[in-house]
Amino acid sequence: QVQLVESGGGLVQAGESLRLSCATSGSIFSRKIMGWYRQAPGKQRELVASVSSGGSTNYADSVKGRFSISRDNAGNTVYLQMNLLKPEDTAVYYCNAHVLSGVMWIDYWGQGTQVTVSS
Repeated sequence: QVQLVESGGGLVQAGESLRLSCATSGSIFSRKIMGWYRQAPGKQRELVASVSSGGSTNYADSVKGRFSISRDNAGNTVYLQMNLLKPEDTAVYYCNAHVLSGVMWIDYWGQGTQVTVSS
């Protein structure tokens, strides 16, 4: 089991920045991909950014150049630095842990944190 707790959401104006944090605890998995997803009202949940246990990162086209995903050295906390925020970034942001357990990949989710960007 993996527990994920997000923090750092809030209300900001367009052009401002926010940093989201995701603290992980529980079982340790050597192979995992940590990611941030978001879901806006009436829309499907989408991948925003991810980082693998090897350090490879991946970003949605809509956030490239504005958002940056990182993790601490122990790999227990994952961050999403969001710069130049736009109203269309408004959504609930979820932390995800995609872990390899034996031969199966399992997903764990945080409770979500609201990000609202006003114009």
